[in-house]
Amino acid sequence: MRYLMLVHVDPSTDPGPAADAGDPSAWVEDVTSRGIRVTGDRLRPAEESTTVRVRDGRTLVTDGPFAEVHDVIGGFDLLEAADLDEALAVAAAHPAARFGAIELRAVWPFE
Repeated sequence: MRYLMLVHVDPSTDPGPAADAGDPSAWVEDVTSRGIRVTGDRLRPAEESTTVRVRDGRTLVTDGPFAEVHDVIGGFDLLEAADLDEALAVAAAHPAARFGAIELRAVWPFE
């Protein structure tokens, strides 16, 4: 089953001095080599985002993040996991889980 893993971080929070606190390189290498991570990447800062809405047939474009929140989505990974338990274990091993939050969403494919 595929899961979208969204990495939420507070950009004003320092993850700390631990060597693995913010560097996901070892995690990426591990889950990619096991065939669980399909793809993923970091995202540019929320301040550089653009939000698109269509209202009454008009396209509205707004600079900046989609909502006023403290946490932003700092990156994403697409996982191919056997089940939710495996996806949870993979998410819990991500370094950002120690100072941010990891959101898992099952992919609901178009048929």
